[in-house]
Parts: sequence; C-alpha cells; structure tokens
Amino acid sequence: MNQSDVLELCGDLHDGDAASMQLKVIKYLEKHTKSECCALLVVSEDTTELFCQVIGNKLLEPEVRFAIPTCCLSAILISKKTMKLADIGEAGRLELSQRLGLEVKCAVFVPVVNLATGSAVGIACAFNKKNNQSYTPFDEDVITQCFRYTIPVLTSTLALQMERKLKQETQSLLQIAKNLFTHLDDDTLLLREIMQEARNLTQAERCSLFLVEKDMLVAKVFDGNVKEDCAEVRFPINQGIAGHVATTGKTLNIKDAYSHPLFYAGVDKETGFKTKNILCFPIMDNSTSSSKIIGIAELCNKIDGLYFTKHDEEVASAFSVYCGISIVQSLLYTRMKDAQYRSKLSNELMMYHMKRSEGVVTDEDGLLYSEEVKPILFYDPLITNFTYSPRGIPDQETILVCLSMFDDMGLLNSYRIDKRTLTNFFLMVKKGYRDPPYHNWYHAFTVGHFCYLLYKNINSLNSLREIEILALFVACLCHDLDHRGTNNSFQVHSDSVLAALYSSEGSVMERHHFAQAMCILNTEGCNIFETLSRQDYQEVLDLMQDIILATDLAHHLRIIKDLKKIAKEGYKKEDARCRKLLLCLLMTSCDLSDQTKGWKTTKKIAELIYREFFTQGDLEKAIGIPPLEMYDREKAFIPELQLNFLDHIARPVYQILADIFPEAQVLLNTVDGNRNMWIRLRDESKQRRLSSTNSLDFFDMQFHSETPALIPEENNTDSSIKEEQGKSN
Repeated sequence: MNQSDVLELCGDLHDGDAASMQLKVIKYLEKHTKSECCALLVVSEDTTELFCQVIGNKLLEPEVRFAIPTCCLSAILISKKTMKLADIGEAGRLELSQRLGLEVKCAVFVPVVNLATGSAVGIACAFNKKNNQSYTPFDEDVITQCFRYTIPVLTSTLALQMERKLKQETQSLLQIAKNLFTHLDDDTLLLREIMQEARNLTQAERCSLFLVEKDMLVAKVFDGNVKEDCAEVRFPINQGIAGHVATTGKTLNIKDAYSHPLFYAGVDKETGFKTKNILCFPIMDNSTSSSKIIGIAELCNKIDGLYFTKHDEEVASAFSVYCGISIVQSLLYTRMKDAQYRSKLSNELMMYHMKRSEGVVTDEDGLLYSEEVKPILFYDPLITNFTYSPRGIPDQETILVCLSMFDDMGLLNSYRIDKRTLTNFFLMVKKGYRDPPYHNWYHAFTVGHFCYLLYKNINSLNSLREIEILALFVACLCHDLDHRGTNNSFQVHSDSVLAALYSSEGSVMERHHFAQAMCILNTEGCNIFETLSRQDYQEVLDLMQDIILATDLAHHLRIIKDLKKIAKEGYKKEDARCRKLLLCLLMTSCDLSDQTKGWKTTKKIAELIYREFFTQGDLEKAIGIPPLEMYDREKAFIPELQLNFLDHIARPVYQILADIFPEAQVLLNTVDGNRNMWIRLRDESKQRRLSSTNSLDFFDMQFHSETPALIPEENNTDSSIKEEQGKSN
C-alpha cells in the first residue's frame, strides 16, 4: 500500500459532513481492495446499534441499522479480529444481503479500533472482490492502515454531527414550547400538537397521549387508525404499559413489544397496526413542591432505527417538561373559562325561572306529600298497556303517577327512598323543563312512562339488574332537562354558553341535561340516591350519564351495528358491554316512543316537533345560517321527512328491540301501521301541495288531511290532541 495515498486521503477529509467523508474513504477502499462496493458500520453512541450511512457510492436514507446483540457481526466488536464471509455463515450472508440491498458473494469484515481508547468503534466491510478473487491479508492490511489514519477525523466529525443535532433539537424544543403555549385555550388542539411534536422529535410512527384522572388513564384524542366512533378511551391506571409508567413514574423503553409481558396485542388485531417497539414516558406537573404525574405519552415504532435509543429517552425527558407546564396551564385556563360560563349559565337559569315563577303551580297545600302512593291502575285501567298514551293525564297528576310507577317497579322499597325526597326530586325535575312545543315536561313524562311499560310488559327485561332499571327510569325523566327547543348543531353555530362548556366533548345538550340532573340531585332534600352505598351511588350516576348521552342520535348511529349484532347473536346478560348497549337501546326506544302510539297521537306529536324545528329554522335564518330542510318551514315536506325518520331511525330501533324481546313485536307492528298512514298522507299532501301557495297553509294541510285510520286508535288520547282534531274538523 502506498502510504502517500493514505495521507492524500486524510488531507481530503476536510468536509463537515460525516456521510460525505465516509463516501471518500469507501471509494478509497474500493479502489485499493478492488471491491464491488464497501461500507462502514459505525457503533452508535449508546453502543446498542451499528448504523450504516453509506454503501458503495450511495447515501442511505434512512440509515440501515443492526442491533448489536443479535447482529451476525457482533463477535467482531468483542474479539476485534477480522472475519470472512464463511465465518458468519449462510444466515449472516442473507441478513447482510437483505439489509444492505446487494448480493454478497464474498466479503471481509475488519474491526475499526480507536487507538486512543482501544475500543471498537465500527466495522469496515468490503464486498465482492473483482474477478471472483478472494480477499487476502494484504486487503485486510489496506483497510486497517486506512482507518488507522482516518478514524480520528471520522469520529470527531461524527461527534460534531451529534453536537449539531443536539443544538438543533434544543432549538426545536424552544420553538415547540412557543407553539404549545399558543394553544392553551384549546386542550384538544394542545394534545394533538404535543403528539405531533413528540413524533417529530423522536422519529416515531405513532403517539398516544393519556391524561391521569383520579384512578383512570383517559385518551381524548388519538393518533393513528383508531375508530372514530370512540369519543374517549378509559382504563384503570394500573393497566398495561402506560399504567405501569403512570404508577412507577419511570420511562419504559421496550425494544420488542410482543415479547414484553405488559404489552396487549389485542389492540393491534383490532386496528391492523403492527407495534414493534415502544417508548413510554411520564408527563409531570412540577408547579408545586411535590411533583405528580398528569399524563403519559406512548410512542410506537422508531422510523429511522430499530428501536428507541437512550438519546430518544433524554429528548423525551426534556420534552415532557414543556408538556407538563403547557397541560397544567391549559387545564387551569379551561377551569377558569368553565367557571365563567357556569356563572353565566346560572344567571341565565335564575332569570328564566324568576320570569316563569308567577305561572308555577306551588304545592302549598301539601297534598303531594300527605297522600299515600296510589296503585297505578287507580289512574286508568289501561295505563300498563303499550297502546296507552299518558298525554291525557292532567298536569297536576303527573307527579303522583310518577310516584306510583316508581313504587310499582319496587324501587321505592328496594332502595329505601324517602317519599318526600322523591316527591321533591320529581317536582324539581318537572320545574327544570322549559315549554317548547315538544321537548317539555310532558315529553319527559311520556318517556318515563314508556320505560315503565317496558318493565311491565317485557318479562325477559329481568336480565337487567335493579340498579340499572333505577338509573334508566330516572334518566328517562331527566334526559331533556332545560331543553331550549334547539339542537346541538344550533348551540355550536350560535356560539351559545352551552357550546362553550361542552362542544369539545360532543353531545352538547345531552351533557347539559345530565349536568342539570346532577344539580337537582345535589339540591337539599332532593337526593333520592342518598341511601345508596358509595359503590352503588357512583354506579347509578355513571349509568345515568351513559344513558342520557345515548339520547344523542349521533351516538345511536355509532352503536347501531353493535346493537344489530346483539339482536343477531343473542343478548348476553353476563357481558357488561352487552348490558350497556341494551340500556342505550332501551333509552332510545323510550325517547322515540310516541311513534308506537295510535295514529292521532303520532300525527299530533309530529306537528309539535315540526313547530319546534321550524322555530329553530327561523332563528338560524336570522343569524345567517341556512337551515336543513326539516327545519325550513318553506321547504319541509313533513310526510316524506317522517318516512325517512321511521325507515332510518325509529323502525330499526323497534326491530332490534323485537328481535331481542319478542314481546316488543306489538310496538313494531304499530310503527309499521303509522308508517302506512304517513304514506297515505304523503300521497294526499302531494296532490294538495300543487294548489297551495302559502307555506303556513301547507304546514297545516300536511297534518289535517282527512286520511282514514288504517290502525286502531290508542285507548286514551290527550285533551290537546282531541281539541286540535276538533278544530281541524
């Protein structure tokens, strides 16, 4: 070997870039060893990997990495002795061929030793000597002598490259901190920003972020192919990899996910995502003297490496400091805004009830408290029949009927509920309803009555636990508390106080209804659950929340496939998920129960609903929002809209109910009978529509057609329906 050639090479290594310097060295080796190509495998800073940036004349993006413990060349680093292709075996040859992208026919592997430290810092590889020759001791000496002079320059350049990387990461962290603190007013956006930055910093494929809430870990935003119908994921704080980090406070770097005992492979099966390695670290709140864990970040699959390195752990640790500060500040900001909105909402509710107090019938004579709870049949012998419509019960008797239903279901005695407390609760719930055309106290009362009908007429409903029946009945009465006659979309688009409080969680009105129910329960003398054990108390509130949130039709449409699956495969009462879905189904069937009554009642209810819808449509037009057809009094063709509603929403509900509980078939039959009536009314209305020029006349005409009854009437019809029909005739 000509020593002047090596010195000339050293003089040419003045680049600041390690990869380009390696390229020059490799070209030198290829020339003097007469190889098809050469490569340099460098030991990583944490000595866990070999990485290759250049092979032949090609820069590798991303770098090719080998795990030192399992690599076929790891013995060279330990022994610091040269090896030939035969020494690593056929398996080693195949591994190198596949990873480096070339066909390895013959090769020599020479350890690169740093003379200053005596440690192996890399492996020089020469592949496929030309003319089918074998590598000789002379070739090995060429490689050894080359790196004796060049390795100091290469290692210092690699160190400089690492310093530049650290400087860039420090600048990135400062920019990230700036970005994070611009999203304090939106916790969802902040969490998404944190996940994005965590991925970028560590070159991870995915990131999940969990917040600590008492003894649970909660993920409200997701990264990757997680089902969109999941509003949030909750699991115990001591469960899984994230749970381990949350309870120990220590970072967990898992190089092989499937071999780790805490990894649950079921998630991969559900999502189709393949988890290879994981870096999970805690996010701390250091704002007080005693630090506490407020969140967990879980990174999956290192993109440019085999697994996450020690350096990634250090970057994550530094990044978590900024995450903790920003999350704490965001939560404080959110609590402050919530307090402002709740104060405003309280004032609004107070003004509303003050305004209507003059018209409220008081209970000064104490009859509600003094009277014994009467048998339910006292009010009507047909009151337990599915055909019965409770809208004919006088307003002043509705509370008494609620007491009788509650008692007839055995709930009064089972939970030792004080009658006066229960009466107070029902009165407060009744007063909590406003007076829009449809979503008023009578709607809540009929929904509660239908829950009672299900209990009385479906024998197999005893598969539910008593506490679930209690939660369902109370939720039915409370499910539309303080309804304003407008839907969730209107709340959001009109920037209402309720939207400000709940829009980030979804189901704006439903969350408000549950919050109002909680306010009543927390009112002195109204807590009907005060005798329950702590465990039952928490469970009944959780059930009520789930059931009331289920009245959001968007939620119903998300779970309809699961409900159909239960109807097909059978209801499994021992399955907690099945029971929860069944409660949602029962609540929806109660909420839509006006569709199961006789034609006159159903038609009158539709009129009330559309009067409410059109009022919202008028409000939307006033603020510049184009209303949907069903809310536009000038465009809505009600019979057609009702048929769409029955076909896509109501009928599937009662079909599933009948499939699970055969006793409910009578409900489906009545719905089908009403559907036939809407078809008749649609056809007649189309003829009348041709001659109608006034939209309001058209609205009245759609309901007051002289369509003959095709199905039996219910056994009682409320007075307002009778009165309306009399006017029509």
